[in-house]
Amino acid sequence: MTKTFTAIALVALTAGAAAAQERISIVGSSTVFPFSTTVAEHFGKATDFATPVVESTGSGGGLRLFCAGIEADTPDITNASRRIKASEVARCAENGVTDITEVKIGYDGIVLANSVEAVQFDLSLRDIFLALAANVPDGNGGTMPNPYETWAEVNPALPAIRIEVMGPPPTSGTRDAFAELAMEGGCKTFDWIADLKKEDKSAYKALCHTLREDGAYVEAGENDNLIVQKLAANPDALGIFGYSFLEQNADLVQGSIVGGVAPEFEAIAAGDYPVSRSLYFYVKNAHVGEVPGIAEFIAEFSNEDTWGEFGYLAEKGLIPMGEAERAQFAEDAASLTPLSLD
Repeated sequence: MTKTFTAIALVALTAGAAAAQERISIVGSSTVFPFSTTVAEHFGKATDFATPVVESTGSGGGLRLFCAGIEADTPDITNASRRIKASEVARCAENGVTDITEVKIGYDGIVLANSVEAVQFDLSLRDIFLALAANVPDGNGGTMPNPYETWAEVNPALPAIRIEVMGPPPTSGTRDAFAELAMEGGCKTFDWIADLKKEDKSAYKALCHTLREDGAYVEAGENDNLIVQKLAANPDALGIFGYSFLEQNADLVQGSIVGGVAPEFEAIAAGDYPVSRSLYFYVKNAHVGEVPGIAEFIAEFSNEDTWGEFGYLAEKGLIPMGEAERAQFAEDAASLTPLSLD
């Protein structure tokens, strides 16, 4: 019986590997997921290749899968809402994934949104830090566990409602970018904390990036659409997700003003909105030519009709790069230029 089971298992594994070679496998960021899915659907309809399988695993989760090796059952492409880290490049190399192409696809803004039935928030980066940090300045040159229960306690100009913010888990690139841009941005407005970065970078990062775990910040998973639904049902809560989800659900949610700037397409494209970031996908070059259609899929994604100013991804909420930057990344993508973090 054991031998029979083993034989069946081997057949299943072999079939799975073969299936993986027949169509492109894409994992990664929930923010990039709708863009990648849209391109995959266009690609499947316009070519003779099978429609790629796209999974939303979070940026960190996707990179772990991508870096697991070059075997047929590992992903061919991973999406990321932040740039790959040096530690992830090293992990890839340890597992034989040594030839990677980086493709920036455009820009996105991270929004703090709430129900259209509620009052629109007008937040500074300091407000965001004080509301969501695990530890905050105590007024005497030290820190204390975050005591703030309502937004009005953070800033009297804000509503006197309980702080409840739903957002992504640690595996998410959105969370990484939010910590770096919003949390750290507010944290370093305190002069003594800004000075701490020069003295003890680890302590500085721990203070600025660590979110509360007392219920004020709620990890809501990688499904941004689910956060939107919860915000519609709970007008007192705020949620953190990419701009594209705000645009697609404008009848349900509204974005908070941050640093005096509303999360709008033009403001993000111009770099005026303070919580903006770049979006990427990474290609496992060892799979190009082995898995049918990877080069052609890359060409579809980096086409002006796709990611250009008037491309179909702009209609989905992607903020396009400038013309020169698009041209450079399209050239790098076509030639599978190896990644360089320099």
